[in-house]
Amino acid sequence: MNAEKPKHGLLWTIFFSMLSLAWVFPIFLVIINSFKNKAYISDNAFSFPTGDAMVGFDNYVRGVETTNFFASFGWTLLITVGSVVLILLCTSMCAWWIVRVNNWAAKLLYTLFLFNMIVPFQMLMFTLSWLADRLGFNTPWGLCIVYLGFGAGLAVFIFTGVVKGIPESLEESAMIDGASVPRIFFQVVVPIMKPSIISVAILEAMWVWNDYLLPYLTLDLNKYKTISVAIQYLKGGYGSVDMGAMMACLVMAIIPIIIFYVICQKYIVKGVMAGAVKG
Repeated sequence: MNAEKPKHGLLWTIFFSMLSLAWVFPIFLVIINSFKNKAYISDNAFSFPTGDAMVGFDNYVRGVETTNFFASFGWTLLITVGSVVLILLCTSMCAWWIVRVNNWAAKLLYTLFLFNMIVPFQMLMFTLSWLADRLGFNTPWGLCIVYLGFGAGLAVFIFTGVVKGIPESLEESAMIDGASVPRIFFQVVVPIMKPSIISVAILEAMWVWNDYLLPYLTLDLNKYKTISVAIQYLKGGYGSVDMGAMMACLVMAIIPIIIFYVICQKYIVKGVMAGAVKG
């Protein structure tokens, strides 16, 4: 039995390595096609950009000019940062209140947050689009509030599990020392929740940054466009698509979120497990 363990370990390593390559390959394909002439992308998307197929950074320049990419990048960054900060702040405090109060109202509120994770978005999207125009949520700041509503369920679920694992004696000691409620939360509870906060921040940031449907349904597109929405304007008449510029814009769109994920990835499993074990 002992002699078979290394063999099994090697097989699992090979299996997961192949699985990782399957996930990375589409990104690699987008990158190499971003340097190719759009005609060659359609003819042979899997070939390397050599000879006449190679256009250098022309696709990037055309993509930036056509989509007004940097303006869209700014709006996307604003919406992502604003939404994630709002979600983390509101849901962490809410989860703390739910666990520490633990009465019927808190349990009902927690159930509603769980229900938020179950309801399909398709049931709400037409009503949401109608309400956004009439309530003034068709701006980046209004969209941050919309993202808070849709992202709160998962965040509260994770944070309540973390708070249940925090000894109340720590908070009682701080209260005896004269700490106020906000000070107890931000100086005692939040540092303990840090891995889960970073984990939720990563998950929510990746969702908001890459989302297409909510900005498309909610924002006033004559004034504001996120990257995912702006890229769609590379489609021309009669179904034509500037694939070269689109691939270039996709590369520029995924680089920031990949960097953010790589920097913070070590907290994902730790944060999710911390929230799940105690739930």
